[in-house]
Amino acid sequence: MTTPSVADGANNSSKLTDAVLALVLQVPDSTEPVGEHPSERAHAIARTAARTASVVSGSLSLPPGFLGWLTVLPELVGVWKLQAQMVSDIAAVYGQRKTLGREQMIYCLFKHVSAQLFRDVVVRVGERVVVRQTSLRVLQNIAQQVGVQVSKAVLTKSASRFVPILGAVGVGAYAYYDTLQVAKTAVELFERDTVIDENRP
Repeated sequence: MTTPSVADGANNSSKLTDAVLALVLQVPDSTEPVGEHPSERAHAIARTAARTASVVSGSLSLPPGFLGWLTVLPELVGVWKLQAQMVSDIAAVYGQRKTLGREQMIYCLFKHVSAQLFRDVVVRVGERVVVRQTSLRVLQNIAQQVGVQVSKAVLTKSASRFVPILGAVGVGAYAYYDTLQVAKTAVELFERDTVIDENRP
């Protein structure tokens, strides 16, 4: 049996960095109308997205052994795309779709991975949130650090992919929980007034 190595982790970190950057540079559109009860609609969107993410993640984790390891990147990217659409939809129901940019997207998707990375990007000031627009260089740096963090987590959990069925159930459950964490961050962000600071570092 071949298990993932440190070299595999470094390679995946680079691929994850590219995937994160590609994801946030193209914010998906939304057809969701502004909601009369945005909190209720946001939670419904989150539950639907979490169930779908769980199915996608669990299905791609079914192949046993090394084949299962090869599905890691497609699984993550597939789940992230679902989560990105969810973030866009939640922003729309709160009436903030037009102000949704790459900074809010990467913040919502990965704040729970490392809140420290975003301390200078999204700042709460009273009941408002200040979003500081960043240069592509800063965004690339954040994406790289996210890639490293996610890669470490993937290596830690990789053993489960060598246990058919049981591993898939665990991966699916994690995707469900992870998606709800992203939704929680999005709701907390979009339920407040947002101020865009265009002075890019």
